[in-house]
Amino acid sequence: MPTPPLKQIPGLYHRRIGDITVTAVSDGFLDGNLDVLRNIDKEEARQILADNFRPARRTAVNAFLIYTADRLVLVETGCGSYMAATGGKLLENLKAAGVDPAAIDTVLLTHMHPDHSAGLTDMTTGKPNFPNAELVMHENEPRHWFDDAAMARGDERERKLFFQAGREQTEPYRKRWRLFQRGEVVPGVTAMPFHGHTPGHTGYLVSSGAESLLIWGDIVHVPEVQTARPEVCMAFDTDRTAAEATRRHVFDMVATDRMLVTGMHLHFPGFTRLIRSGVGYRLISEAWEQAL
Repeated sequence: MPTPPLKQIPGLYHRRIGDITVTAVSDGFLDGNLDVLRNIDKEEARQILADNFRPARRTAVNAFLIYTADRLVLVETGCGSYMAATGGKLLENLKAAGVDPAAIDTVLLTHMHPDHSAGLTDMTTGKPNFPNAELVMHENEPRHWFDDAAMARGDERERKLFFQAGREQTEPYRKRWRLFQRGEVVPGVTAMPFHGHTPGHTGYLVSSGAESLLIWGDIVHVPEVQTARPEVCMAFDTDRTAAEATRRHVFDMVATDRMLVTGMHLHFPGFTRLIRSGVGYRLISEAWEQAL
């Protein structure tokens, strides 16, 4: 009798963008309740999820490898050991992809929240997980998360999980920080500031020839709810008014230009299109590509 499989295949998926290859790498997922949603009644949010065959709020955590002509870039580092055991799978999946973390030249962060930056450093040793990489992010991120006055205004969870974790994770890279405001950050990858979720929250536009992909970061956390109702924000948005305005701007741009997008909390592997639907929008996941 054949033994049935006990686990999924590695969380990897490759997508060509012109001469650039982008690999979605799963860091796992985080389960949570609907208490963190703002500007919507919980029962309405629950109904939207049920209508989309989503019984609860399960949030994918994705990272992305970008293979350019002369660089290997990692966008985001996942949860590390800071959050639930269902996250923190990035290094395992990089190994399955045959990628040595020491071969990564550049780590790009969309922002410093722990599900994006907490895989930078091994907290049991204090050593960087990506020893040869420069750490690249918007200048507003360390300016905010290393601000003691801003930290003092947060509650205990925010101080520990956002401020302290971000500091612990990025500090070993301080001599190799490269901060930007906007523009091309590596050849073929352009930073697009999408501020609001955090002060320096940034998306990255990958372009090669006539093809492009927008890695939009945390424009959404609960995809079905926030596309249908773009006004829905998260409790941990640092500026909810700006976060909503940014989301509406990005949705309009993506739908109008029919852009291919992906993000850290779109259901893995996350490559999708966005179309207008009623007063909101709807995601259409791209079909699985059989060949690169």
